Amino acid sequence: MAVFILACIALDTEAHGGRLNAEGCHHDRKRGGYHCHGGGATASRSRANSSPRYDFSPSRAAPVRRVRGGVFANCAEARAAGAAPLRRGDPGYGPHLDRDGDGVGCEPRRR
Repeated sequence: MAVFILACIALDTEAHGGRLNAEGCHHDRKRGGYHCHGGGATASRSRANSSPRYDFSPSRAAPVRRVRGGVFANCAEARAAGAAPLRRGDPGYGPHLDRDGDGVGCEPRRR
C-alpha cells in the first residue's frame, strides 16, 4: 500500500504542468500550499517551510449536480454518478451528450 501511495505522489509531482518561478517553486491550487521542484538552496528553504497536504478522502470530491431540467451537464458528471452510458429517454440524457447521434450518450471510446 505504501508503494502505491508513493508512486501516486511521485507521478503527481512529475506530471503537473504548473508554471514555476525562478527558484522552481509554485502555489498548488488543488491542495493548497506552496512547493518546489528540483534542487537549490532557495527551493530547499521553501520546501521546508511548507508541508504539502495530501487528502485522499472521498469527502473532498465535488458533488455531482444536474443542470438544465435534470440533464447532466457533461459526460464526466454522468460517469461520476454511475449513469453512463445514457440512452435517449433515460433520466439525465441530453442530445449534447451524444456525439455521434446514435441515441447513446457518454459511451466509452472505441479503440
